[in-house]
Amino acid sequence: MPLDTDQRRSLVTVVAFTLTVAVNAAAVLLPLNGNSTAEISARFPALVIPANYVFSIWSVIYLALLIFTVSQALPGRQRDERLRRIGYLPALTGLLDAAWVVVWHYELFALTVPLMAALLLTLVVIYRRLDVGRLPVPRRDRLVSLGFRGGPVAEEVWALGVLALGVVIAARVVMRHRDMAYAAVIAWAYAGIAVNQRDTPVVVAVALVGAATVVLLALTSRFRPGRGRPSVPAAAN
Repeated sequence: MPLDTDQRRSLVTVVAFTLTVAVNAAAVLLPLNGNSTAEISARFPALVIPANYVFSIWSVIYLALLIFTVSQALPGRQRDERLRRIGYLPALTGLLDAAWVVVWHYELFALTVPLMAALLLTLVVIYRRLDVGRLPVPRRDRLVSLGFRGGPVAEEVWALGVLALGVVIAARVVMRHRDMAYAAVIAWAYAGIAVNQRDTPVVVAVALVGAATVVLLALTSRFRPGRGRPSVPAAAN
């Protein structure tokens, strides 16, 4: 039986995501053209390049893309109006991402800029077509509504575990890098969780303690001796 329009769009999205993951995996494991992404980037020092830990956000991004890709392929979702609205654009973002990785590793740097510009434009169009923040999002499009409510473990326990894990990660970053801006972002997010979950006292308490802990660690690590500025070599006689 031939595929209809919605099924073809869904299949193309799955194929594009699979290709994107394969290319990015090859870039890390082989690596492509014998160069890692970080090694190439290190050749061109720039003041806007963040610390390496910042790039760990890609694991979260690809996890979210995996969830989206699987969700949009479900038979009951393929004809969703929101998915029809964005059409093949998610697949296009995957192809652009994969293309960028290839040209970057093969040092075709002149091509990286238009590819990134096209990727940005595509994401902007997706964002506008979804009318984020203005149209209500159906419950089925939210992760919690996929049916998982914690299983045998209470939701509060899962929440506390996630908050604790966030504090552990944040503590490692701020103590290693003395990054006050990072600590401020985490504290701001945790304070917001406390405000939003004010009907769940245990979550509020842990969120506030977590925010205070991260800030305190950032302050103490910043003024901790032993990792100051590198000494200037004495002038040769």
